[in-house]
This record gives sequence, structure tokens and C-alpha cells, in this order.
Amino acid sequence: MKIGLCAFPTDYGIAPGALAAAAEERGFESLFFCDHTHIPVSRRTPYPPGGALPRMYLRSLDLFGALTAAAAVTTTLRVGSGVCLVVQRDPIVTAKQVATLDLLSGGRFLFGVGAGWNREEMAHHGTDPRTRMRLLAERVRAMRAIWTEDEAEFHGEFVDFDPLWSWPKPRRVPPVLVGGMGPGVEDRVLAWGDGWLAQNVTADTIGAFAVRLGRLRERAGAPVPVTLFNGAADPAMLARYAELGLERVLLLVPDAGADVVLPRLDHLAALVA
Repeated sequence: MKIGLCAFPTDYGIAPGALAAAAEERGFESLFFCDHTHIPVSRRTPYPPGGALPRMYLRSLDLFGALTAAAAVTTTLRVGSGVCLVVQRDPIVTAKQVATLDLLSGGRFLFGVGAGWNREEMAHHGTDPRTRMRLLAERVRAMRAIWTEDEAEFHGEFVDFDPLWSWPKPRRVPPVLVGGMGPGVEDRVLAWGDGWLAQNVTADTIGAFAVRLGRLRERAGAPVPVTLFNGAADPAMLARYAELGLERVLLLVPDAGADVVLPRLDHLAALVA
């Protein structure tokens, strides 16, 4: 089982490049960054864990800028999105951003995708929350066409474009990791994903997660790569994740400066050694 990190890149925390270099130096396999274009002042959509919305959501850097900075100062560290809110992004532009990042990183990009939870944020981008899952599927399929075809075209319910040229092509088509824990995520993994990006599986929920994972593998008729976002930094839980056959566990890095983050990385590296 591979051990990576996940973090919110912010304007007040450790710089993405510094975090990536420190992660690679300490032997972590990957680094995933979160994605929010903005946060609406309206708080009609409640924060899923409850309570006040942490400031890291308001102060996050651009996803692809942060990932490019991380890739530029590393050679083996895989960089990923956890998750890219595809329903808030133009698919033609996003396809080029993904392809450029994958090419410049030497094929080290892992494309975690999701539909998000903040309904006002989606609405600001013209996305109807009621149809966001269908929109997500179409945009991913359209991007695959752009990555793999010299003259790509797509005609769907939400995405529609005639034959186009778009380069660069990615070094290799990035694995699409479907994010989420809600109903239907397993269907999306099987329909158009390359793996599942699950999250927040704790000691209280690991039993139910194991049942879901078993059903998913049974339906697939084969192992399904699973990355766990914000896994528990606990030796007993890491052992349980490994027993489930997870491909990768991502440990959360605090949204803080280097004086806080680097000692935390040292602790996590010792924990998983």
C-alpha cells in the first residue's frame, strides 16, 4: 500500500513546491491538492462535517497552478487532484490543463474528480446541482476524447463540440479517480472511472466501507484501485487499510506554515516507516 499526502494549498500556508519537495525527500509516494474556485458568501449550503467553514476553503490557491509548482521541483512524487471540481470547469480548457500538467510532470498526474457539495458555488458557474452527476460524467468522457483523438468531437446532453485540435496530449492518459462516498459512486467508478477516491474512513465506518468495497469488486469482477483521502494517521488503522487491499492512503497535512508542516511530515514519515 502506498502512502501519500493531501492538503489544501493556501496563500498563508507552506508553498506547494516546498511541501512537494519535503514530501518526496521523506519518501511519500504522492501529494494531492484540493480544489475550490471560490466560496460564495452565502452559507445556505452547510459545511458537510458541520460547524463553521474553515478558512482554508476561502484562501485556497488555483489547483493546477499549485500542482504545476509541486511537479516542477520533484522527480518521482506523483501529483494529484483531490478532487478537481469538473462540474465547475470548462472541459476543453480543463483537458488542456490536465494534458499539460501530465506532460510536464513526465506522466505523474492522478486525476481525482468530483461534483462538489457547495450548491451556491456550482450555481455561480452555471451548473444545476440536480444534474451535476450527469454533467460530471459527460465532461470526463469529453476530456478523454480530447486526450486520445487528434480530431476530437463530442455531442452530448451538456457538452457539445465539433471536431477540434488540442495539444499537447498527456504523456499517458491520467487515471480518473472518482471521488465521493454518496449513493451511486460505485456506479460511476464502474461506468467511466479508473478507480475510487474514497474519503474519511474511520474506525467507526471501516466495517461499512469494507462491505461497499467488496460489492464493488464483485460487480467489477476484478480488483478496483482505491485511494483513500484523509486516512487515519494511526498504525492500527493503516494496517486495516492494507488488509482491505487499498492502493493508496493519503494523510492530511495541516493548512499551516513550514514551521508546523515540516515537523508533522517528519512524524508521519516515522509513523509509516
